[in-house]
Amino acid sequence: MTKPIILTGDRPTGKLHIGHYVGSLQNRVRLQNEEQYEMFVFLADQQALTDHAKEPQKIVESVGQVALDYLAAGLDPEKSTIFIQSQIPELAELSMYYMNLVSLGRLERNPTVKTEIAQKGFGESIPTGFLVYPIAQAADITAFKANYVPVGVDQKPMIEQTREIVRSFNHAYQTDVLVEPEGIYPTHEGAGRLPGLDGNAKMSKSLNNGIYLADDMDTLKKKVMSMYTDPDHIKVEDPGKIEGNMVFHYLDVFGREEDKAEIEAMKEHYQRGGLGDVKTKRYLLEILERELGPIRERRLEFAKDMGEVYNMLQKGSEKARQTAAQTLSEVKAAMGLHYFN
Repeated sequence: MTKPIILTGDRPTGKLHIGHYVGSLQNRVRLQNEEQYEMFVFLADQQALTDHAKEPQKIVESVGQVALDYLAAGLDPEKSTIFIQSQIPELAELSMYYMNLVSLGRLERNPTVKTEIAQKGFGESIPTGFLVYPIAQAADITAFKANYVPVGVDQKPMIEQTREIVRSFNHAYQTDVLVEPEGIYPTHEGAGRLPGLDGNAKMSKSLNNGIYLADDMDTLKKKVMSMYTDPDHIKVEDPGKIEGNMVFHYLDVFGREEDKAEIEAMKEHYQRGGLGDVKTKRYLLEILERELGPIRERRLEFAKDMGEVYNMLQKGSEKARQTAAQTLSEVKAAMGLHYFN
């Protein structure tokens, strides 16, 4: 009996932060270790180029950094196929066929695309590749006949767009070649879109408001001690607000079951007054270091041999390409594009 297939990945535009970790990476490692699925995990370098076309070196360098983050967080190339998007040319050909099944208006209505266009300030100068990247994403997912795609909750519209493309293709060509995927979303509501240290709606490399898996202990401490709390909580004895207070938000996300009683007690104490921000931040630092310390140590170990990291990526890309090529062959057959058979 074949295992259900999972596909997931990240744009390599820099090192991964803890928003990525709780939003999807942690979930991927858990699913991988259950060994009930066949997993494909990819570095979406072509997708990253849709808004970084004039700085390709940033993407190239980030591929190695994200691969290190993957390995350090617990992704295992013996259990998951880890590959680079641009090394699978079949994905671009699939995208071309899918483009004919999606209207421009449908792409412009995609909520995730609309939000990202506003965030990036493209105005009227939206790169075409960026606008159509939901189609490329559909190619990535369907090339591997993924049943499940672990993503953050903000990616739900992208999964729905892929499902539409699958239905359109299978209906148009009277086939069942393509598989409709389902999203797997974080079980913790607060983890789905982790706010930045400054209280901004999303942790982001461009806003410089994130904690990275590669951050050393001193950097982690500085970032935690600078976190946005309650601006009106000036004196220790003042009652404080926990809503919008990033320290308590992060405690809710990163605290384990055994921490819950202490976190709730701290919330109550903070709200009635008498608990200072420094003490709450020190407690958060302990919680984060417990989670991130082992990841940091593994990352340093893997970084000692980058040749082996790229060797792993090459092997994964070769394996992934075989799978994508088989799907593309089936797609072209369904469309009647096998002229010389």
